[in-house]
Amino acid sequence: MSKQANPRRLADNEAKATVRMLRVSPQKLNLLAQLIRGKKVATALADLEFSRKRISVEVKKALESAIANAENNHELDVDDLVVAQAWVGKDMVMKRFSPRARGRAGRIEKPFANITIVVREVAADEAKAA
Repeated sequence: MSKQANPRRLADNEAKATVRMLRVSPQKLNLLAQLIRGKKVATALADLEFSRKRISVEVKKALESAIANAENNHELDVDDLVVAQAWVGKDMVMKRFSPRARGRAGRIEKPFANITIVVREVAADEAKAA
C-alpha cells in the first residue's frame, strides 16, 4: 500500500524548468526574466543569444531545458510554445569582509538567485496574437 503520487501542479499544456544557485543578484536576473516573459520560445532564445548580460547563457539553458521537458515529457509541440511565466527568487547570500580604513571592516554580500521558467503550448492563431 504505497503513498499516492503527487498531483501535477501545472496544466496539461505546460512544462517547467528551474535553475538554482545562479551566481547573480536577483535584481539583475529579473531583467532577463522580464525580457523573455510572454514571448514565443524562438524569439526568447534569439533574445537571450544576443543579450550582452553574462548570466543570459544560464537563462538560455534553463529555457532550453523547459522546452526539452515540454517536448519529451509532455509531448507538446515546440513550435507552439510561449514563455508563460518566468520568475526569479532569492537564494543564499555569501558574506565576505574586506578591510577598510582605521581598522574597520566592510561587509561584501555575494548573492545567489533562482529562476523558474514555465512554457505553455498555445494554439497557432493565439500565438500570433501574443
